[in-house]
Amino acid sequence: MSSTFKLQCHFILILLMALRGESRHLEVSRHLELRERADHDPFLRFSANLKREPAEEQLYRRALRCLDMVSLQGQFTFTANRPQLHCAAFFIGEPEEFITIHYDLVSIDCQGGDFLKVFDGWILKGEKFPSSQDHPLPTAERYIDFCESSLSRRSIRSSQNVAMIFFRVQEPGNGFTLTVKTKPNLFPCNVISQTPNGRFTLVVPHQHRNCSFSVIYPVAIKISDLTLGHLNGLQLKKSSAGCGGVGDFVELLGGNGLDPSKMMPLAELCYPFHGPAQMKIGCDNTVVRMVSSGKHTNRVTFEYRQLEPYELENPNGNSIRELCLSHL
Repeated sequence: MSSTFKLQCHFILILLMALRGESRHLEVSRHLELRERADHDPFLRFSANLKREPAEEQLYRRALRCLDMVSLQGQFTFTANRPQLHCAAFFIGEPEEFITIHYDLVSIDCQGGDFLKVFDGWILKGEKFPSSQDHPLPTAERYIDFCESSLSRRSIRSSQNVAMIFFRVQEPGNGFTLTVKTKPNLFPCNVISQTPNGRFTLVVPHQHRNCSFSVIYPVAIKISDLTLGHLNGLQLKKSSAGCGGVGDFVELLGGNGLDPSKMMPLAELCYPFHGPAQMKIGCDNTVVRMVSSGKHTNRVTFEYRQLEPYELENPNGNSIRELCLSHL
């Protein structure tokens, strides 16, 4: 893995930590703001402030930076003070939410090379979440280009709790204003967690789809309940056959990138059981992924917590760290 890509993954990790006020490198106050990008790497130097959710009757407003992370509803305006050629803003909601991005005002020069694109999910250096295997749309259809659709699509809804925009604005004074809102998602499928600790139940009701829950931290995962519709058991991924022939199963993945399809399969759970089953995964990103045939209502309940530094330095028991380190 290149050092630049590692820094980009760590950028997302620190931003997520900032949302909970858990990074020593960031100052938490009323809202999240990113410092201007460093000349040598846009992901190395930044600071942040966080504004809590506003009252429902108030519309939170703030400026959007060339490199930004947004975790709340509101109206965001970007105005170029100089040519901005490579900009992106990441949006994240709660696990049970969709994100809607509405164009209020757009003043960019599409003919002159400006662009404003929404991506359904997150993408860094070609690594996507959700992966192409888990998202219902082909990758090309996950991009919505304002310059091609203009205002025929003023509102765009994500398929999960994350979305992002790419934009280039070359003329000082030009820019755009957009409003970000969230809508409830009754059956969340693909999720990036905002927090390093939590509990979640992933349910796939008679649908032929794959769902991934991503935690961008080294964590301990404890699965307490798994319902798949056939016998009981737990199988670590050692055999070549694995769970592939079962049709409905859960796998634990670990890696240092964003895309679950490029991560290492660490364990497979082929049959229902009532736990607990626990594993410590010392990777930058841990994913609980459910593969469903559509024949059953599948459900998995799990807890996760960030590993302490001493657990990473001295792994023991049912833990996996060296596999991730060997791919750095």
